[in-house]
Amino acid sequence: HYPTAKEVLVCSSDGVMTHLCTTLQTHGLTVYLVRKQNDKIILLNNKTRETQAHSLVSVPEIPTLEEFINQLKDILKAEQKRTSNAWVNLSRLSYLFEAKYQLTLNQVVSLRLPGKLTTDIFSDYPKEFVTHHIPGTSNFYVTLFEKPISFIKKTSYLKTIQLKPTVKPVSKIESKSDLEEILVKLLKDLKTNYKDPYVPIAHIATEFKKQYSRPITQLMRDLNLKGTFPKFLQSLGAFKLKKVGKAYQVALRLDGLNALVIEQ
Repeated sequence: HYPTAKEVLVCSSDGVMTHLCTTLQTHGLTVYLVRKQNDKIILLNNKTRETQAHSLVSVPEIPTLEEFINQLKDILKAEQKRTSNAWVNLSRLSYLFEAKYQLTLNQVVSLRLPGKLTTDIFSDYPKEFVTHHIPGTSNFYVTLFEKPISFIKKTSYLKTIQLKPTVKPVSKIESKSDLEEILVKLLKDLKTNYKDPYVPIAHIATEFKKQYSRPITQLMRDLNLKGTFPKFLQSLGAFKLKKVGKAYQVALRLDGLNALVIEQ
């Protein structure tokens, strides 16, 4: 009845169909035994025993680049509101995106930005996102780039917001008090990205190296300031520390006491 047919799908596991399959194969037809497994259809080549799997679940449509950016921003805003923290870990963002859209970040990036890494989507759009990577770890954080309030003058904006900060001379840091003053200013600047008054000390160390092109620990050695960076902050009256897991976070001390207690 079907002289041009080349393949036949047999959708029955009944043993009586075995003779039919053999007969069809002797007439030069390729026979596939079909069965359903969870959300997939499995096709078994009755002769070669090779299998093919076909999903019954429709593949979500890949968003355009503009839609993708907006989706990421919406997720970031919702997570920031939920946690009261401006920074969101990339792994958390990836999980939330996949849970909401049934797509991975990598699937979208590989189609819309061929050859790019997932992290490139954030660095390629500096007007939308700000990123932070803690040195020596795989922790990659993302936040939204907040545009300056409209009534701030352009000149003031250029002084306070520098996307490419210039390297500052460390020669002006000659004492412990000089370094304390600089760290206070750094912490005040970083706090604009946090609702919580505490900031990871690793972020301060990273920002210091970015601005002064020298690790904070190296400068401490140059000034004969012994101990670790957390111990040094402990010794300063301007800061208070607390330990979260294995890492320290720091906030400005408002009570003016010189003694410092680490909050557990």
